Amino acid sequence: MQGKTGTSRVGDVAARMVAGGVLAAGVAAGAAAGEVPDFGPHVHVLDPAMPGLQQRIDDIYAAQQPNHFGPRRDAILLKPGTYEGLRIPVGFYTQVLGLGAHPDDVHVIGDLRSTAFLDNDNATQNFWRGAENFSVTPTLGIGDNTLQWAVSQAIPFRRMHVRGNIRLNQRNGWASGGWFADVLVDGRVDSATQQQWISRNSRWGSWTGSNWNMVFVGVHGAPEGEFPTPGQRFTRIAKTPLVREKPYLFIDPKGGYAVRVPALRRDSVGISWANGATAPGRTLPIDQFHIARPGDTAKTLNAQLAAGRHLLFTPGEYLLAETLQVKRPGTVVLGIGFPTLRSDNGQPLLKTADVSGLTISGLFLDAGQADSGVLMEVAPPGSKKRHKTDPIVLHDLFFRVGGAAAGQVTTALRIHAHDTLVDHTWVWRADHGAGVGWTSNPAAHGLWVNGEDVTIYGLFVEHFQKAQVVWQGNGGRVYFYQSEIPYDPPTQPEWTSATGRGHAAYQVGDSVTRHEAWGLGVYSVFLKPDVVLDRAIEAPRRPGVRFHHMITVCLVDKGSIEHVINDTGEAARCKGSSNTATLKAYP
Repeated sequence: MQGKTGTSRVGDVAARMVAGGVLAAGVAAGAAAGEVPDFGPHVHVLDPAMPGLQQRIDDIYAAQQPNHFGPRRDAILLKPGTYEGLRIPVGFYTQVLGLGAHPDDVHVIGDLRSTAFLDNDNATQNFWRGAENFSVTPTLGIGDNTLQWAVSQAIPFRRMHVRGNIRLNQRNGWASGGWFADVLVDGRVDSATQQQWISRNSRWGSWTGSNWNMVFVGVHGAPEGEFPTPGQRFTRIAKTPLVREKPYLFIDPKGGYAVRVPALRRDSVGISWANGATAPGRTLPIDQFHIARPGDTAKTLNAQLAAGRHLLFTPGEYLLAETLQVKRPGTVVLGIGFPTLRSDNGQPLLKTADVSGLTISGLFLDAGQADSGVLMEVAPPGSKKRHKTDPIVLHDLFFRVGGAAAGQVTTALRIHAHDTLVDHTWVWRADHGAGVGWTSNPAAHGLWVNGEDVTIYGLFVEHFQKAQVVWQGNGGRVYFYQSEIPYDPPTQPEWTSATGRGHAAYQVGDSVTRHEAWGLGVYSVFLKPDVVLDRAIEAPRRPGVRFHHMITVCLVDKGSIEHVINDTGEAARCKGSSNTATLKAYP
């Protein structure tokens, strides 16, 4: 059904933006008023009056729903207004973004949907798709005014208003992990078969469902119940200690495009945009950005950064011959539509200086044919500066080793900068697809942290061949961790560490005196017999090193995880005893 124009509420939008301090000198500069910047062919800017609107969206979905490891990327941008009777199915590498200053400036009356990719309603491979900054009334959903969002990893759902209910799986099929941030659901959230989930700074009428690991940070309406009671495996943190919401692209009242960069929030609860508010922050007109398109070289991009411009990456694949260098304080690097960076000549993809206020969001970093040592490095080794008042913030960064093609790297992400914030990341050594195997996509570590006082919300790291996460800096905090250990160790001797059989999924260094983590799930899917992991988590036993709400699960009939943390916690075995083990606190 073709979308129809509804009430634009331009006057209300303008008034809200002025009141919220959004309008700044020069905001409408860049593209002329009402003129769309040249975002390239895979950014689709839509408005309610466009003819054939439904067909445009359906054509994107037809290309992307089967595109598990293909090169195509798309961003669908919705101009402010009301879209009557519009269905928006979302496939791989597709991001749907509202262009209002407030989520309610774009209103879809119809449906937004993620449909299970695998047979039997199985959504455990529903990766790399997202929706941000608009509202949906799901009159054309799955019934009962309910939106179906059947997803697993790398699915940013941010700054959204669901004017009804939302279900996080499809019928009775499995789904495996997900992310809410700055989300309002007027009705019910049904997590159903979701294995794990993290919600940050959100609000809803009610929440139902729990399987392994559900974490709520700064959420209104977090469900009652307490880990590890089956059906009540909830971890509730009352306030989000420190966060800066992800930047978003929007259209100002004069028709100019700009990027809003929210300010830091401390000890926050609930959404940032309640009651029509515009949260504090700064607005960057689009003419302060270099709009990157596939074909841009690293030399071109680095020259733009050196000249003081921000970067807006549009959808597509970027083959880089040298490392992107982000050095200027306050620089914003924002990707829309899952832009994918890759290097095949052994060069890291992105490095930052040890400077304050950097924002790097919405990038997909793919390991290349030659080992670059690291895909992304936040500040150089040995960095000493403190950034407590203006930290480096990373949002929605997704790393992949193998899957689309053979790739390798020693460590995907290294963080040396103190006070860094990470707000949702999936770091994945592929377990299926092309170029996958113990010697085909070798990768030792997903994340290595040397910086002090690094905080991460929503840490997903999977299948690396040694410790998935290594934490050497003091003061680390992690809210939600999900990890499947590698499927494919050929034999136990080939997968043995200095501390015993296998490599821990989460390892805190012996010199660390302060570290705390909440809501950790570690799962085994060993494909070869006689392979086990002795300890899911390894950490020094000190008063300042604390873990809350841990679970291990054995998912196939081979192998086991013998202890939850160090030598504490029961075994998770698929034969002869429970396949699940829980531990409420350590020490």
